[in-house]
Amino acid sequence: MEELIKQRINDSVAVKQALLSNKILIDTVEQLAGEIVNTIESGHKLVLCGNGGSASDALHFAGEIVGRFQKERGAWPAVVLNADVATMTAIANDYGYDDIFARQAEGHIKPGDLFIGISTSGNSENVYRAMKVAKGKEAKAAALLGKDGGKIGQQADYPIIVPCMITARVQECHILLIHILCEIAENGLIS
Repeated sequence: MEELIKQRINDSVAVKQALLSNKILIDTVEQLAGEIVNTIESGHKLVLCGNGGSASDALHFAGEIVGRFQKERGAWPAVVLNADVATMTAIANDYGYDDIFARQAEGHIKPGDLFIGISTSGNSENVYRAMKVAKGKEAKAAALLGKDGGKIGQQADYPIIVPCMITARVQECHILLIHILCEIAENGLIS
């Protein structure tokens, strides 16, 4: 058991070490952080979603944006599409699970907003469809992804791809990247 624990810690460290030398990822994180600042400064909102563990990450991200991360400040606007179980199940029942986020994106997203989809595979159909709606409404689109980024990575303005095939390691990196984005946003918005 001790060996397994140590191996998983080492596995997580190794993936994070690989991120340090991934210039494209670092540049994209920097660009997305700037877009988050611009979105909030211009009076627009973040709209997030994901499935399973990524749904929890979307909720966590929004909690840091609306509440606070490390600095005392006013609340900033963020909506999480996977937070409303009644709406999700109504849409799934009437339209199908693949449309649970797209239908909500239709109602919530306005031009100038920033959509952030989270998918460890990069191929979650419901996240993909929501991103297409967001882009059609003249919102910017970002994504936290894994593997090769999948079809979501090809559509995103800001695809942040953790190049790893193991979902747990990708999710561990996503939460690190979410914290980095929140810290940069707070530094950029609070003087």
